[in-house]
Amino acid sequence: MEVLTRLWEAPWFSQLVELGGLLVAATIAYGIARVWIVSTIRRLVRRTQTNWDDALVNNDVFVRLAHLAPALVVIYGLEFVSLNETLEQLVKRVAVGVMVVVAGMSVASFLNALEDIYSSKPENRQRPIRGYVQVLKIVLFVLAAVSIVSILLDKSPLIFVSGIGAMSAVLLLIFKDTILSLVASVQLTSNDMVHVGDWIEMPKYGADGDVIDVALHTVTIQNWDKTITTVPTYALIADSFKNWRGMSKAGGRRIKRSLYIDKSTIRFLEPEEIERFRSWALLREHIASKTRELDSYNADAGRDPQVRGNIRRLTNVGTLRAYILAYLKAHPKIHPGMTLMVRQLQPGPDGLPMEIYCFTNDTDWAVYEGIQADLFDHILATLPEFGLRVFQNPTGADLDRIVGERGGSDA
Repeated sequence: MEVLTRLWEAPWFSQLVELGGLLVAATIAYGIARVWIVSTIRRLVRRTQTNWDDALVNNDVFVRLAHLAPALVVIYGLEFVSLNETLEQLVKRVAVGVMVVVAGMSVASFLNALEDIYSSKPENRQRPIRGYVQVLKIVLFVLAAVSIVSILLDKSPLIFVSGIGAMSAVLLLIFKDTILSLVASVQLTSNDMVHVGDWIEMPKYGADGDVIDVALHTVTIQNWDKTITTVPTYALIADSFKNWRGMSKAGGRRIKRSLYIDKSTIRFLEPEEIERFRSWALLREHIASKTRELDSYNADAGRDPQVRGNIRRLTNVGTLRAYILAYLKAHPKIHPGMTLMVRQLQPGPDGLPMEIYCFTNDTDWAVYEGIQADLFDHILATLPEFGLRVFQNPTGADLDRIVGERGGSDA
């Protein structure tokens, strides 16, 4: 008993007990704030019809604010305990430092909640603010770190800020990517270059798909094979990329594909073929107008109609071109308000390229591919009606047939 009395009379022991009691009181205050106050706030939020308070709860803003309670108890409780000046100042500095940390984390959570509230509106999803939020949090954490060090060392924050100015070159090197990303984020947003949901292509990074996130340092792209590609934000400014947003907004997707006509099958049309095509609904008007034009040209004096080089005649490839153009104009899935043409390109060793250039009125990928396939299915199947053949390099079956025919003739 005498030992306990002497121990209690020792200054350091009494101070330790009082400090322990203060910490117990701080723990009780934290329990009350966390269990009672925060739980009550959550119940009230669930009953409201607004969404902004749900964002505050989901981002733990009130949970982090609850950590201020024990720090406040310690600071104001120091007036009721007898500690020596050195220990009291140390405890007070630590408590204030904890308050700065809690305040910084609470503000960071509040910024996350603001981002969620902003992104909850569909019209705002195309202009994400995550990059700006991340920059604000970086600045917030730097200021908090400087404040905590200055509090613990009992020095003015200006001393550390001036030291940071002297270390600016090192900081620029350390935060090079952050600075580049910040500038890129501002340019991307101000120039409206990339939205969440845009389909972009960046072959350099193997990216081809939808943008699912635009952050400060990276842009996340989900490729069509469901893989994920992350591209540095500043790369979208430094390198070129293709954004398909314009196609989606225009409501038309381009078809630009050629079929190669075997040049040996190109010829003039015979009179009976012209009469047959005159009965085709898609060619009736073309045949009539073209016949009047050619008859007028060929009727000019001085031309001998017996010399074929003196007169103009309808060709099977020209009639095919007119038929494809009329077919596209009548097709319900081809956009009537966008460029539509069928043209011949430079002939080459693979035959005469006939390019079809038009736009579908449906931009969905699967639907677009189906429309394109149906168009060329029909055109390729129609070619024999014009006496034309698609150019194709000889295959093994062609070579076997030629060898077989030569062998049969030799026998």
